[in-house]
Amino acid sequence: MYRADDKRYDKMQYMRCGRSGLKLPRVALGLWHNFGSCDKFDNMKAMIFQAFDSGITHFDLANNYGPVPGSAEENFGRILESDLKPYRDEMIISTKAGYDMWEGPYGNFGSRKYLMASLDQSLKRMNLDYVDIFYHHRPDPDTPLEETMGALADIVRQGKALYAGLSNYNPQQLREASDILKKNGTPLLVLQPSYNMLNRLPETSGLLDTAKEVGAGVVCFSPLAQGVLTDRYLDGIPDDSRAARNHFLHKDSITETKVNAVKKLRSIAENRGQTIAEMALSWDLRGDKVTTVLIGASRPEQIAQNVKVVEHLDFSESELKAIDDILAEYHATEK
Repeated sequence: MYRADDKRYDKMQYMRCGRSGLKLPRVALGLWHNFGSCDKFDNMKAMIFQAFDSGITHFDLANNYGPVPGSAEENFGRILESDLKPYRDEMIISTKAGYDMWEGPYGNFGSRKYLMASLDQSLKRMNLDYVDIFYHHRPDPDTPLEETMGALADIVRQGKALYAGLSNYNPQQLREASDILKKNGTPLLVLQPSYNMLNRLPETSGLLDTAKEVGAGVVCFSPLAQGVLTDRYLDGIPDDSRAARNHFLHKDSITETKVNAVKKLRSIAENRGQTIAEMALSWDLRGDKVTTVLIGASRPEQIAQNVKVVEHLDFSESELKAIDDILAEYHATEK
């Protein structure tokens, strides 16, 4: 039987999420990849245990995570039942609905029908009475925002989720959705956008500022640009890599300009005593506009390494300027 590390909370920093009373770990674990039906169950357990022993209390899922869709929730539920049940009240478990999940007109996007049914299915897969955060995974252009936000508010009122979140919303959509949720008595807890050094749109679009304005925290996904902001692709595309398999990351996206920018960033990271991946995570958390970075992993050692970033979130002005110069040159060239 698993027993958690008694010193786990000494290894992590926690930050209040927006204007709520909830504190989230600065690093959380996402189960987008490597927790599906085709992955090794013992490795999943080892990663979950490593995360919790490292002070990671937040575990992020979605209805369609796998493959097959739903299998990540099923596997996580099995691990909860067998080993983590005594620690449930120490955990923040989130899931989402918004992308394709089942056939027919009620299996995606943002109708009340889909959101209610999807969460019921997720709770059954994980053998839970409630999740801590339920997200709408993406905006629905054809469903009135009042319907989608009304469903989220009712889900919270029903006790099936403690908080409501949004993912992949732009600033205008975020502001409108937050206003509707507030009128329904369910303040928006958190926004989950894609954000990293190579994707600064949440900054330039005003999304991070809008999140602060409406009182929502920010949990960013893909902080390492799906592995690009690591050493993984600096000497070519490995045969066993995500890009080689065109698995959400395409070969043609690994451009020479991108690789050269990452090499320059790695030099700054080395001078800071970090890997490029560690510095990329620290950079996302700089200035406290981002509450949490959501990491993925394929083995426990990656989690242990990434958690160390909480010890080195400071940047000098010269470091930030050097990083900005590299990124400005990269973004100008990639356009």
